[in-house]
Amino acid sequence: MGLIPVVVSAGKSLYDKKLSVDLLATIALAFSLLSHEWVSAAFITLMLAFARLFDRITEARAKKTIQSLMKYNVERVRIKKGDSISEVHVSEVRIDDLVVVEAGDRMPVDGIVISGEADIDEASLTGESELVHKKVGSKVFTSTVNESGSLIVKTEKVGKDTTLSRMIELVEKAARDKNEAERAADRFTQWYILLSLIASVTMYLIGLSPREILAVLLVVCADDIAVAVPLAFTSAISYAAKRGVIVKGSSAFEQLSKMKFILTDKTGTLTRGKPKIVDIRTYNEKFSIDEIAIRFFMGASESNHIVSRAITEYAHEHKMKLHTPDDFEEFSGKGIVFKHDGDDMLMGRLSFMEERKSHIEEKIRTDIISEKDAGRGVACLSVNGKVVGLISYADELRPRVKEIINETKELGVLEWHMLTGDNEKSAAAVSAQIGIRHYHANMTPESKVELIRRFEKEHSGKPTKTDPNKGVVGYIGDGVNDAASLALADVSIAMGGIGADAAIEASDITIMKDNLERLPEVMRIAAKTRSVMKGNFWIWGITNAVGLGLVAFGIIGPVGAATYNFLTDFLPIGNAFRAGRK
Repeated sequence: MGLIPVVVSAGKSLYDKKLSVDLLATIALAFSLLSHEWVSAAFITLMLAFARLFDRITEARAKKTIQSLMKYNVERVRIKKGDSISEVHVSEVRIDDLVVVEAGDRMPVDGIVISGEADIDEASLTGESELVHKKVGSKVFTSTVNESGSLIVKTEKVGKDTTLSRMIELVEKAARDKNEAERAADRFTQWYILLSLIASVTMYLIGLSPREILAVLLVVCADDIAVAVPLAFTSAISYAAKRGVIVKGSSAFEQLSKMKFILTDKTGTLTRGKPKIVDIRTYNEKFSIDEIAIRFFMGASESNHIVSRAITEYAHEHKMKLHTPDDFEEFSGKGIVFKHDGDDMLMGRLSFMEERKSHIEEKIRTDIISEKDAGRGVACLSVNGKVVGLISYADELRPRVKEIINETKELGVLEWHMLTGDNEKSAAAVSAQIGIRHYHANMTPESKVELIRRFEKEHSGKPTKTDPNKGVVGYIGDGVNDAASLALADVSIAMGGIGADAAIEASDITIMKDNLERLPEVMRIAAKTRSVMKGNFWIWGITNAVGLGLVAFGIIGPVGAATYNFLTDFLPIGNAFRAGRK
């Protein structure tokens, strides 16, 4: 009875023109039965049953992660229509519906807060335990928990379109993906079986007894490697997902473990991507610094630009009163034109002031150059055709960024390259501060793509004696503005993927939380997985060599060989589980 499923599996493999371990097992099992080696036959059947069991465990590991994510799905949802609130099944929720989320509730949809404030636990998506404060205009995501406060959320994504569903889909797909190491293991198994069959026939022809041939077959008849290699990668992918890092398959892990060069955008990666106002200056005696700040606030109040948001945040912190502009027009990437109490005002870049023929004193130009050389950005304010004020802003570096860069170098990275649109002096100042020797200033989106393409051509590949300066090239970006750059690199890492479909789609690895510290962490997981995989091949080779030696010296026969094989099968498989542990 134990022979039947093994023969069927071997037959299917032969029909597909493949050699499987089941073919060796069929021959060994047939030899055992013909030789009346009943204990050996029982051990072979038991060994094959355990091999299939561990194969199922490999699949179950991935499914367990998926199920642990799916448990966060919400069944019942409270919908607000007019003054009434009704409870419906989550499948009935539609885009633009208003969902009520009270303290203790799990978020049923991806959406935007239109009323209320709350502290949200996003650990289910990001792996981060700290609470995130949400207010009107903030994005919220399925499966996160409202720890305090009450919210009304306008639905933007439901069902399969939510961030949680995309994570589940990617983890599921990653578990099915085979990388080069797994394909190499498959090819190795094919050759190994063929050589084992040839060796068996040769041993029969030179006169070895069926009992001796059976003992050899029982030692080499194993598929522990075929199970252990994918199990290691699946364990690692599942562990990374729990830490808020989505890895698109084992091939991405393998590339990450070999990464030698990192190219990175500055804003939003090395810095927080949220500028802070650091200085306000006035160049007209009629206007105090507070009056200049109020006018900047007025212009920023109707804009969604990142600098406008920084100005608005500064104004709220200093409890400034907002005077709504009488007229407002925004010119994307340049500046704003607005009016108030008969004054015509401009706010924006120096080039915008020049384009609009505003008068700019030489002192102002000198100060702007000084600010930019110091790595700060500048916005100008013009009143009735004359620049009267400046605001300087700076993007904060991420915490521990220098230490994180050093950690990656300890893990094998040779060079970091910073790509930025800042001028040469500003780029040099930032790179010196964080310990990056290589920087590329005055970059446009087009020149950034061209640089990466050129860098890939020069540095990507296996190092050789004649050209040792080669290796895997990685790129880190935010996945939205850097989609083209991410697509060009050997391995691409997107920061802050939570809620950003473009980030998830464009990258090989997505760090859901805007946290650069996850980079060395996932690199360690990749390095450990590679080490575990290599260790498994050593374990397999040594145990087989020892087993064959025991047979050759007559220390063990068929029963001993079957027992030995059964027990040593657990070693590489047990080792594989280490890849998914801290």
